Amino acid sequence: MSGVNRPKIAVRGLKKSFGPKRVLDGVDIDCGAGESLVIIGGSGTGKSVFVKCILGLLRPDAGSIRIDGEETVGLGRAARERLMRKFGMLFQGSALFDSLPVWENVAFGLIQGRGMERTRARDIAMEKLAAVGLGAEVGELRPAELSGGMQKRVALARAIAAEPEIIFFDEPTTGLDPIMADVINHLIVKCVRGLGATAISITHDMTSVRKIADRVAMLHKGRIIWQGPTAEIDASDNPFVDQFVHGRAEGPIAMEVRAG
Repeated sequence: MSGVNRPKIAVRGLKKSFGPKRVLDGVDIDCGAGESLVIIGGSGTGKSVFVKCILGLLRPDAGSIRIDGEETVGLGRAARERLMRKFGMLFQGSALFDSLPVWENVAFGLIQGRGMERTRARDIAMEKLAAVGLGAEVGELRPAELSGGMQKRVALARAIAAEPEIIFFDEPTTGLDPIMADVINHLIVKCVRGLGATAISITHDMTSVRKIADRVAMLHKGRIIWQGPTAEIDASDNPFVDQFVHGRAEGPIAMEVRAG
């Protein structure tokens, strides 16, 4: 770990509201260099808002986000663009550009963000497609010609194209059948470890959590209510975690159910 036991990402007192709704209410969490941290929690608990604050897509109302020891809240445009070079992102819906061939989707950040020459960027895109098990012929197709699982692999190839230091995964297995979800989980572990990257993921899928996480944190009502190694999640003695992990309707997490 760089520095004297310094975390790669250190979040303290993070708060974010939208009108009267307090979404994040003082989040404190660290993520070590090379660690895979997975944030779990029900829908609407602030997981996506948390990630968007780290990415700089949302500005928190209060709190600190340090990356490699540097405070990132309130960074100017040039400093933010420099920071963004450390990041890779796999979006929930893959978020591919339908108008571009697959290889150009993968190389988009290299060409548009870094000004890389197209031939070199295409070579890297093909390398990354191969890393996620897709052949060169797929690079010439359009996203609409691919299955959901193949689109997710293309999105993963794009996330690792610039060999980022930190990769964010937003519900990486949503909408996939169990076999393809397992393929994606395996590829995430392989690619993250291959890069030595730090990973932060948000997911509802406990199978995915067990496969990709070194450490798990649960977000509930805007706060981290439990965190620990993945191996300890089944014996957390936390009733909120226990209910979520085992998918029980009964428990302290009250679901809003309206009569039809």
